[in-house]
Amino acid sequence: MHDTSPVSASQTRAPASQRSRTAEMLEAAKELGKDIAITIDDKHIEVPLGTTILEAARQLGIRIPTLCYHDDLCLAGVCRICVVEIEGQRTLQASCSYPITMPIKVTTHTPKVRRARRHILDLLLSSHYGECYTCPRNENCELQALAAEYGVDMFRFGKMQKPRYETDVSSHSLVRDMSKCILCRRCVRTCIDLQEVGVLEAFHRGNRTKIGTFEDKPLANVICINCGQCINRCPTAALRANDQTDEVWAAIDDPNKHVVIQTAPSPRAAIGECFGLEPGTAMTYELNTALRGCGFDKVFDTNFAADLTIIEEGTELLRRLKKVLVDKDDSVKLPQFTSCSPGWVKYIEHFYPEYLDHLSTAKSPQQMFGAMLKTYYPRHHGLKAKDIVTVALMPCSAKKFECNRPEMCDSGFKDIDYGLTTRELAKMIREAGVDLLAEEKSDFDDPFGTATGSGVIFGATGGVMEAAIRTVVELVTGQKIESLFDHAEVIPVRGFEGVRYAELPINEVGPVPELIAHLFDDWNWLKGATLKVGICHGTANAKRVMDDIIAGGTFSQCHFIEFMACPGGCLGGGGQPIPTSPEIRQARAKAIYAEDRSYDIRKSHENPAILKIYEQFLTDGPCGHISHELLHTAYTPRGKYIE
Repeated sequence: MHDTSPVSASQTRAPASQRSRTAEMLEAAKELGKDIAITIDDKHIEVPLGTTILEAARQLGIRIPTLCYHDDLCLAGVCRICVVEIEGQRTLQASCSYPITMPIKVTTHTPKVRRARRHILDLLLSSHYGECYTCPRNENCELQALAAEYGVDMFRFGKMQKPRYETDVSSHSLVRDMSKCILCRRCVRTCIDLQEVGVLEAFHRGNRTKIGTFEDKPLANVICINCGQCINRCPTAALRANDQTDEVWAAIDDPNKHVVIQTAPSPRAAIGECFGLEPGTAMTYELNTALRGCGFDKVFDTNFAADLTIIEEGTELLRRLKKVLVDKDDSVKLPQFTSCSPGWVKYIEHFYPEYLDHLSTAKSPQQMFGAMLKTYYPRHHGLKAKDIVTVALMPCSAKKFECNRPEMCDSGFKDIDYGLTTRELAKMIREAGVDLLAEEKSDFDDPFGTATGSGVIFGATGGVMEAAIRTVVELVTGQKIESLFDHAEVIPVRGFEGVRYAELPINEVGPVPELIAHLFDDWNWLKGATLKVGICHGTANAKRVMDDIIAGGTFSQCHFIEFMACPGGCLGGGGQPIPTSPEIRQARAKAIYAEDRSYDIRKSHENPAILKIYEQFLTDGPCGHISHELLHTAYTPRGKYIE
């Protein structure tokens, strides 16, 4: 960004539940100005007061096994796998929750420690039901890995012969199999502390302890938002996505079906992790070739629909601004909220239903694409909508719920038939005998193969806002966004802070572009105004923003706010490769931004394929009657545009 940029930005701190304990301790220790010298396995280090033994060991490169601990979550100290021996103390101590307050000498792998860990694993396995070979987490299960590491070669305390609990398959998004649960409580802390939804809790005590929902109701009957963050932190397969790969295979194998798949940018930046690559290794074009090897008839780019979303949602924002600022229409609500995160949409439906009028009516890119694939695509390519099977590769378990919402069928058919997570598609690629890492690169198929960098950055928190700013600023001011931000990169809305706020003064206005001339005569009513925007990721931060709006705070003055249900945005979605951590999500974001920079076209309104769609099909323009019927949720006529 130029030093003379007209944008100002402020950032607020994430709540304590979402900041790492290490950061908290380092901050406190800096204030005290005191470090403590300790020894771990004969290695010496000085650490701030309150640093845990586990954190100190990691700084020394010493591995201590964990199960209940997770970098994203608050401490629990319940599994005891991380126990260590401290000189002079009679009992072993849990290293994840032991704060260093004085000089100590620690050993991490004494015979006493090894026996204790082995004993704990034997006890966990005695109450863990299932056969590893048929488990979806086989070879990616932390319990399985630790059992191998500590030489578990038999069930010393017996083996559970039948499931202890009935598997909950009520949800379109998640499957809950508590017979595989090891009571680490990661899912509880994820749902309560990280997301602040509170669906899961530990009930009873002792050997009667169980992780469950309110009154043990099925997930489909409680306030689960389907975000899948609990899945990404579960060490076993007690929680998993509702896998529909068998149905997708059946469609591929049916000669009467034309099966198309759209791929979102976040899975493309992460799927390599499923094949042993480092986080942040983009596999966009190798994946296209692999998908054709799996049998998909066409491979399309979700970024195309992301560009379409920006045009529709950006136009909707401008219309709302005019109705509020010029027409003084009290029925129109600001700020406008983004609507492309289905977990966020479910969250606001449950917790803030009185604010639903603030949601953009625009469908998500996944659903917009589905509507186009069941209408425009068959009309122009000699196909019948009933024979087209639409599959979406998404980073998100909530997308499975979204494609099954009853309102998502404005074409007369389901917009999207099946949603696949990144993990599920990786499994399909292996099953097809395709070697993703050895595949040559190939491009997306037409007519939906042309996209822009703005579509790519949808995958990171702040990306939707940045894409919208790139387009709205140019449409209104007539100036190139590059004159305000180097390389069109709107840095103030980027980052992983939980909540962000930025202002953009509109000092000059230009002529109304032809694309939206049917809606606006001029922009004089915006000259001198300041566009105020907000960004947040994770529903705990969404709660902070919503409560601020209710209290009449800073975010109540915003015009547009981006909400993403998952930490980091889509790149941290509940369908992404396991494990996840702040570092992994940052690596994925780097891959996404690097791909954005590689595009010749960086702005949605300059996408020639999008302009062609409006010329040939959505002929009454953005937010017109046709687009409202197919691409928005607040319209009733259906089926008119199907061949």
